[in-house]
Amino acid sequence: MSTELPYAADAEVSLSYDELEVLRLQYEREQLQAHVTVQTKFNFAWGLVKSPLREHQVEGVRLLQDLYRSEPTRRRECLYYLALGHYKMGNFEEAKQFNGLLMEKEPTNLQALSLAQLIEKGVTREGYIGMALVGGAAALGTIVLAGLIRRATRNHK
Repeated sequence: MSTELPYAADAEVSLSYDELEVLRLQYEREQLQAHVTVQTKFNFAWGLVKSPLREHQVEGVRLLQDLYRSEPTRRRECLYYLALGHYKMGNFEEAKQFNGLLMEKEPTNLQALSLAQLIEKGVTREGYIGMALVGGAAALGTIVLAGLIRRATRNHK
């Protein structure tokens, strides 16, 4: 029996340009009328968060944060996509925080459990990259120091 959870597909799947453009146009149309519905704002934020472009993700997270603050009845929906948006941007601590809030409310939410695994993998990957950078910097520092010592001992002979 597999212990794999259903994949948080939203982490990888984005909307087409045309699909996102439909959401954008609806949002902008409602902005011009000075009344953006909660559903339109959520749909546009959802599409932006799913985008592979960081600037879209940032805007999507901003819209979701606005909704989270202003619409208590939509908070549960916002939590997952806030976690997803932060995950996609590499903000793993924020992603863990929002996903943790969702899992407190819904401990059996399979998408949240799957996203938690992705976030942990991201944290681990980031840790390995950090260790590699520190190790590389230490090695470079050692080489530079050895060169300086060698040059100093040659100059004193």
